Amino acid sequence: MAMNDFEANSFHWLVDMLESVEVGLVVLDLDFRVQAWNGFMENHSGITASKIRNQVLFDVFPDIPKAWLTRKVDAVALLNTRAFTSWEQRPYLFQFRNTRPITGTEEFMFQNLTISPLSGVTGQVEKVCLMVYDVTDIASSKRALEQANEQLAKLSMTDRLTGLLNRGTWENLVDAEFERFRRYGHNTSLVMFDIDHFKPVNDTHGHLAGDEVIKHAASITRANIRQSDSAGRYGGEEFGIILPETDAEGARIICERIRDNIEQSVVETSVAPIRYTISIGIAQLTEKPENYMQWMQQADEALYAAKEGGRNQVVVG
Repeated sequence: MAMNDFEANSFHWLVDMLESVEVGLVVLDLDFRVQAWNGFMENHSGITASKIRNQVLFDVFPDIPKAWLTRKVDAVALLNTRAFTSWEQRPYLFQFRNTRPITGTEEFMFQNLTISPLSGVTGQVEKVCLMVYDVTDIASSKRALEQANEQLAKLSMTDRLTGLLNRGTWENLVDAEFERFRRYGHNTSLVMFDIDHFKPVNDTHGHLAGDEVIKHAASITRANIRQSDSAGRYGGEEFGIILPETDAEGARIICERIRDNIEQSVVETSVAPIRYTISIGIAQLTEKPENYMQWMQQADEALYAAKEGGRNQVVVG
């Protein structure tokens, strides 16, 4: 009699633990009818155990990926072994709202899932247990770290003032484009340009106004190149553009559009409205340069010719 009391108490403790544990526990038969639904699932779904018992899971939660879960459960039942999935493979099985105050920025609860076989007295798998773990804090922290790392990587590649590629990153792309030309021989052009009479702008209106002019030149450039093109701030008021799959004439058309847009613009600074122009040099890549630096020198010489020719013009080298 004492043993029966002990067994009854043990069963009560077990049920109490399963109801209060911070893990979702769902028992399904092999037709996906719910046999058990603990307190965690009640709290997050708003559905009581008595209401969902013997209902088909997919009828109650139509958002659950039926084909995917069916394959998983069938494999568990056939092989009589557990299966695991993480939030990185599938963010969640049950679309529960995130209720954690620390990770309140996440809309839904991230979940890890374990599917365990439950055998009957004959040893045959008759049911499966889904164990749903709330891993929102871990997932949110990892996602935030990844986003921060991506942002840092982006910052290390871009010029802070203009948002264009910085000199080191852009020059590496020039080198890569040079090597691509040597392998495939496709048309490609390099552009170097700078702002005419920039020192008087700084001397007259100050460096903050000068920065506004530099940012304006970068913005006009970005708006007039293609997604495949790469623009960078080479230094100070000098910029560069890589134009893949583009011959000298195609590059000239793009550059004339940039030059004209800038000439027609007025930069409204806090000091005064500023008008300015740019000079542009273009070098279509040929077999002559032995390395990317010689190619850049050709574009720079074309830029110098534009300066010597009176500025506010495009010169093809």
